[in-house]
Amino acid sequence: MKRIILRKDSYYDSVFLMLISADIKKMDGISEAVVAMGTEMNLDLLNDMGLNGPELDGATANDLIIAVEAADEATIDAAETAVDEKLRQKADQDEGDTWKPGSSAAAFEAVPDANMVIISLPGQYAAREARKALQADRHVMMFSDNVSLDDEVALKTLARSRGLLMMGPDCGTAIINGKPLCFANVVPRGPVGVVSASGTGLQEVTSLIARAGSGVSQGIGTGGRDLKSEDVGGITTLMAIEALTADPQTSVIAVISKPPAPSVADTVISALSKTGKPVVVHLIGMVPDKKTDGNIHYAANLEEVARMAAALAAGEAYRSRTFDAGDDEIDALVERETAGISSQQKYLRGYFTGGTLTDEAVFVLNEQLGGIHSFDPADPAFKLADPQTSEKHTIVDLGEDVFTVGRPHPMIDPSIRTERMDREADDAEVAVVLLDCVIGYGSHADPAGAMVPSIRRMRAAAEKRGGYLAVVASVTGTEGDIQNLSSQRRTLEEAGVVVMPSNYQAAKLAGRIMAKLGAR
Repeated sequence: MKRIILRKDSYYDSVFLMLISADIKKMDGISEAVVAMGTEMNLDLLNDMGLNGPELDGATANDLIIAVEAADEATIDAAETAVDEKLRQKADQDEGDTWKPGSSAAAFEAVPDANMVIISLPGQYAAREARKALQADRHVMMFSDNVSLDDEVALKTLARSRGLLMMGPDCGTAIINGKPLCFANVVPRGPVGVVSASGTGLQEVTSLIARAGSGVSQGIGTGGRDLKSEDVGGITTLMAIEALTADPQTSVIAVISKPPAPSVADTVISALSKTGKPVVVHLIGMVPDKKTDGNIHYAANLEEVARMAAALAAGEAYRSRTFDAGDDEIDALVERETAGISSQQKYLRGYFTGGTLTDEAVFVLNEQLGGIHSFDPADPAFKLADPQTSEKHTIVDLGEDVFTVGRPHPMIDPSIRTERMDREADDAEVAVVLLDCVIGYGSHADPAGAMVPSIRRMRAAAEKRGGYLAVVASVTGTEGDIQNLSSQRRTLEEAGVVVMPSNYQAAKLAGRIMAKLGAR
């Protein structure tokens, strides 16, 4: 039994509606629930789910849709009542908020001193609003994705002509003048300026800089295509380098990127060599020919970026190491975690919420494990036949669009990850599970706690089969984050998880465990 309700001209934020959908789906007797705006993508989603009907004829992006499927009428009534209550609570909350302007022009007039605009709109509308902001001499951070390459090039060209930063599209993280923006962490101000495509790579490095006893002057996100596309040509990255070069508060510059287009990489390296400041560079998935080249220092992983930058800023020598713990402690840990694993268990599974953290883990483990399946691997031979189902060694970024259609990102709604873990708890061949846990602004209030029931279910299922499941994780964040680094670590450790100081160390430990199993 299903019920579809269309409410004309009732606009709500999409993330808020996704969270309502997740809550309604948890109600007893509900088999499916979607609360969403009537965008073309959402209408296609509802059609694919069989939650379509004449009620949706004429639906527009400004109309609210409530679609529920359940066993009986009473359950659907209860679900509709619950939706209405959550919408009412939202309306009551909004009434107490400060004035919300109806246009960007009204906002600029109301707050004339504001010099940055954060844009989080559907991609088809985002470019127009970004153009308005740039023409009004405001820097832009564009959280929105699904913006065309042509629009990105045009916006960044306009921004450069006006001396403005255009961060994004798909820029989820920045720290500007000490203020964390969107998904970011509480870190002290300090001498290291970081340039990154944004997202969890920037979060990991800035958090580790803080833990190394240093601080961040600026954390500038560029968007994923800035260095990857020759058409974009690293416009924002180059402007960020210029800004950090001129900034007296920045003594060290760090640049993080997935492998850029070769011509763009050459241009960026050339610009960095002229800064007159120490520079740390890490291109994930690429191994540099040399460790240093003039003022440029090449790091092998995200953790090394942070520690090397902190050491350079302090005028100290940097010593490379794989683990914080000594060899004897790591050997004992590997021995303990492999002791109960049965001969039937032979594969590693990684369930991640951060794209850059996923890429780093795959890069660390790929060669050792003979290839890792994922949603979008560099080698097409290891592309998952069904992205919803793991096979052999698999590490997935559950924040990929294929997993989040109609749902919030798993850093907001952990159920995308926990549902996958619950489905795969009965896979008797899994020996090691590798996890990230990202805290900070924008993230779930307790991501570690949300994972624990699924971790325990997977471990209990392995023990019931006469085996043991090793679970290794890292926490990206700081003590200053509202979720609190120590608290999140403790929650995971109490569930039997081995928590390492960084994503890199977690992946390396998982590799050591798998190597021990392979040597049996």
